[in-house]
Amino acid sequence: MIIDAAHSEIGFKVKHLMISTVRGNFGKFRGEINENGDMAFFIDVDSINTNNLDRDNHLKGLDFFDSENYPLITFTTKNVDFGSSSVTGELTIKGVTKEVTMNSEYNGVSVDPWGNTKYGFEVTGKVNRSDFGLIWNAPLETGGVLVSDEVTITLDLQLMESVEVTVSEMAE
Repeated sequence: MIIDAAHSEIGFKVKHLMISTVRGNFGKFRGEINENGDMAFFIDVDSINTNNLDRDNHLKGLDFFDSENYPLITFTTKNVDFGSSSVTGELTIKGVTKEVTMNSEYNGVSVDPWGNTKYGFEVTGKVNRSDFGLIWNAPLETGGVLVSDEVTITLDLQLMESVEVTVSEMAE
C-alpha cells in the first residue's frame, strides 16, 4: 500500500513563547507498507510550511533541520499491526535515529467512486527535538524558552493498494 498524498497530511505542533502553539506541515512526502507489514515514510524537509516564510527558512537552515545536508526525515518500522493502538519504529531526523512509539488509530476501509480500496489511519506522538540535534533556542525574560523541546507529530493518512515493494526500494 502507498500513501495517497492528496488525502493525507503530515504535521506537527510546538509551543512558542511557552504560551501559544505553532503548527506546521510537510507538503511533500511518500510512504509505503509492503506485504510483510514493513512501513517506511520519507518526508521532504524543504516542503515545511508554518505559514511564515521567514520561520520556514529558519527551520530549513543550520539552526534546525539543516535541509541542505539532511533533506529527508524518515520513519521505518517492521511488521505493523493494524489492530494495535500504537506503532513503534525508527525516526531519523538530521542524521540521528531514535526509536519512537506513537499512538495509532485505524479508521477503517472504504472503496472510492473509482473502485480504489482506501485505508484510513491517524498516528500521533511526541518527540523531544533536542534528541535529534534540533537544539537552537533562546531564553525568555519571563523564564522558559522561545521554542519548546516537546513536539507533537500528527499523521493523518489514507493508504491505497499498490504494487508491493521492499523497504529498500521505498527509499529510492
